[in-house]
Amino acid sequence: MAHTPADIKPVLNRLRRAQGQLGAVIAAVENGGSCRDVVIQLAAVSSALDKAGFQIIATAMQKCLDDPDDTTDPMTVEELQKLFMTLA
Repeated sequence: MAHTPADIKPVLNRLRRAQGQLGAVIAAVENGGSCRDVVIQLAAVSSALDKAGFQIIATAMQKCLDDPDDTTDPMTVEELQKLFMTLA
């Protein structure tokens, strides 16, 4: 399934944010940061990754609705549901 730059940009922004937050987690652990700070940063990383995944799946669902005959990367409803559930 081909994604447009408009589809990819918000996902990449979320992934880069998660990458930065993960760097903060690693630094906090290496420097003896407080448990609270580490857990808060881990939650932020997890949330950013989940949102990126949901956005990717939502885009795929929208493309399937907009063009059900697209054969570039066909996905069944069951496959989309399974992908969605992996994030739940």
